[in-house]
Amino acid sequence: MIISHKYRFIFIKTSKTASTSIEIALSRFCGRDDIITRNSPDDEIIRQHLGYPGPQNHYLQFSEYSAKDWLNLLLRGKRKRLTSHLGASRIKQFVGNEIWNSYYKFCFERNPWDRTVSLYYHFLQDKKLNKMPGNESISAFIESGYPLRLKKRGIELYSINNEIVVDRVCLFENLENELQTVCNDILGMPEKISLPRAKGNHRKDLRHYRQILNPSDTETLKKIFSREIDLFNYRF
Repeated sequence: MIISHKYRFIFIKTSKTASTSIEIALSRFCGRDDIITRNSPDDEIIRQHLGYPGPQNHYLQFSEYSAKDWLNLLLRGKRKRLTSHLGASRIKQFVGNEIWNSYYKFCFERNPWDRTVSLYYHFLQDKKLNKMPGNESISAFIESGYPLRLKKRGIELYSINNEIVVDRVCLFENLENELQTVCNDILGMPEKISLPRAKGNHRKDLRHYRQILNPSDTETLKKIFSREIDLFNYRF
């Protein structure tokens, strides 16, 4: 997640939409007062090697601490910070109405069938960490309910009370053109944005999602992501 006071934008980071790569690329243009949240250690190494600004200004002021936050600080030495996949409601609360209403807000969405397959291979790679079901087939993965996480880190992030509240939902399928339109044409960044490759080691099977999902999988996901499919005119 990035809040740029320099270019007056808020980037909401959804999951499995190349958003880590986008966030790293956007951080190149951030000023010292801008807010950049922390990524995984491997992704921060990529950002560091590129020479781009890393996590900054993402710790909360002590005046915003709850009793639980103070307890974590006292017992574990952990300061409360803004997280990478922060939703619109929490961001709006943090920045206030003036900034929220005047800054350009955008995020990315992706074909849900393709996005689910991407999440599956990510979980398959990290199955010990993510507690994959004993049956590692994609059908078992879908039936287990894991794809619901994509809604929590997707449309639910850029909605408040079930209403989309960002200025633009960019489509992953048109990634380069969307970025040029937002970054160069709308926000006025001086150079074309260049995407690094982040989280690219999780998937070895590069088949199209149509070759991976069976009819039952397809219909299950169609029901889960019916709103996204209708809003963005996605087709299997």
